[in-house]
Amino acid sequence: MSDSSFIKAIRWVRRYISLTLILSVGVIVFVLFFNENSVVHTYEYAQEIERLKAEIKDNRDTLRHYEDLNRRLDTDKGTMERIVREQYHMQRPNEDVYIVE
Repeated sequence: MSDSSFIKAIRWVRRYISLTLILSVGVIVFVLFFNENSVVHTYEYAQEIERLKAEIKDNRDTLRHYEDLNRRLDTDKGTMERIVREQYHMQRPNEDVYIVE
């Protein structure tokens, strides 16, 4: 760069870039990227919310399953017998049980 182009660049900077513009851009950049409520943090929080909503849905489905199973165990003796036989490998007297996995 020659001296004349350097001087032209300095004049251009002084003419079009002011301290107010630099401060404004600095504040905007800080608020968008480095603040506690920045765009990046907002996106991360939104992803976390979606993950937790999915986890809540899965837990509610599991809860409904076990509530239904509990209700059936209280009212249906056949269900209780099936659960006891499948999970605890219990058997009646004089009965042979073969476990196939």
